[in-house]
Amino acid sequence: MKDKLFEMLIPKRPLSLQAKAQNLQAWKDYVYGRAREEWKHGTPYSKLGIRLTLVYLCGDSPADIDNIVKPIQDALVGVVYADDLLIADVDSHRRFITDGIDLINLPRLLIQGAESGEECVYVSVSLSENLEVYL
Repeated sequence: MKDKLFEMLIPKRPLSLQAKAQNLQAWKDYVYGRAREEWKHGTPYSKLGIRLTLVYLCGDSPADIDNIVKPIQDALVGVVYADDLLIADVDSHRRFITDGIDLINLPRLLIQGAESGEECVYVSVSLSENLEVYL
């Protein structure tokens, strides 16, 4: 991934945007805390043109991929980026751990998640690329 600003592995099953408010806030707080531990750049990134990439490695009863994006995206505000309005692109992927994952050419943290055999979410924040790269 070009111009990677940040990456982390969340070693837990993600919560859906539709979870109970109290549980959802606890999840966001957990993700925020993990991001603070991993962010090494001081102040949050503050320029337009960010790409958020999530890879959810799931078990048998996965959460909807579209419902896990927003809580994670929100939890990174104030740590990794100043505002989620800076995000221009979002990529989200869900793969079953039991299906086996080809680990060649994957980021180190995603490989760790796959090898753990537990549900987890790989998070990467990078600079957006030109639109034609995605199409």
